[in-house]
Amino acid sequence: MQGKNYNRSGEVPRVWLLCGQKPGDNQQLIALAEALGWPYARKRLNYRPYELLVGRFGASLLGIDQGASDPLTPPWPDLLLTAGRRNEPVALWIRKQAAKVGHRVRIVHLGRPWARLSHFDLIVTTPQYFLPPLPNVLCNVFPLHALTAEKLAQAAEFWRPRLKVPGPYLALLVGGSSGPYIFDAKAASRLAHGVNELARRKGASVLVTTSARTSPEAAKALLAALKAPVEVHFWRAGEQENPYLAYLALAEEIVVTGDSMSMLAEACFTAKPVHIFPFGAGRFAMRPEAPLAPEPRPLWDRERWRALRSALGLRLAPRRLRRDVCRILGAAIESGRAVWLGEAFSNPVPPPLDELTSTAARVKALL
Repeated sequence: MQGKNYNRSGEVPRVWLLCGQKPGDNQQLIALAEALGWPYARKRLNYRPYELLVGRFGASLLGIDQGASDPLTPPWPDLLLTAGRRNEPVALWIRKQAAKVGHRVRIVHLGRPWARLSHFDLIVTTPQYFLPPLPNVLCNVFPLHALTAEKLAQAAEFWRPRLKVPGPYLALLVGGSSGPYIFDAKAASRLAHGVNELARRKGASVLVTTSARTSPEAAKALLAALKAPVEVHFWRAGEQENPYLAYLALAEEIVVTGDSMSMLAEACFTAKPVHIFPFGAGRFAMRPEAPLAPEPRPLWDRERWRALRSALGLRLAPRRLRRDVCRILGAAIESGRAVWLGEAFSNPVPPPLDELTSTAARVKALL
């Protein structure tokens, strides 16, 4: 039997993906499942409003709305892929139920679990989380993604005749506020100034795509300040046609905001020059030597309170539950795959990392 398609007992493993409400987590799970090459089932979960209060009780389904979620019934999986703290009690509950009938479930968690690390057979994480070097912890440089050269080529072929601005192209991948970082009109305008200078030096048009976190306030300020020829795609949930991959494929260089590790990973996969736009100030400045504080916001502003709440949590949380995106940004720059926006590359960009293949091999070894 080939190890690629079978486990050690000669059977095709049954694989479940616990999919939640974060598209980024779900996309990583699907990327890993596809790389494994085994059939898999997606189990979509919907959470109750009080999930955070009951989610620390261990193996339990108290935090999910079972009527609005996919059924979790036998036959139980051999391999369970999950991401996000909301799914942890569900994954442990599934393994507990399977154990009652003598069936062993291996759990692979992507990201940073809140539960004890020993609960998981493998944890696939990145440097932004401060996980210790344990046998069941695999620390990659970037989050997993499903990009391939073939997908980029197909997207380029489909979208190239549809673009309305002339080449050469500069891709601009715009994220938004995240954790203690606020991406507001001030940050968007500063980003636009840096992109304008780069586009002017390259004689390039700018292919802009926003994301789910890009606020209307930031998008408006960004487009108002961009001076180069621009083609923009506004992200919409459930959209059928998205030129994001084509922008990556067709651009000669890429600018990405420093809040999105997934967009950074995908940009670096192209092996093109990647320019990171940092923002944030104080302890949470992405680039401490060049901080960018947000505009003053009213006391009742939701964005302000969300950022303050995140900052407080990062200060008080145990080290293992903290997050520092600067660790990934720094790794991308130190490896020569990226520079800060406004700086120049001193050496050719190295080839892309193939962390998905090595991660899939580690998962297969569990079975």
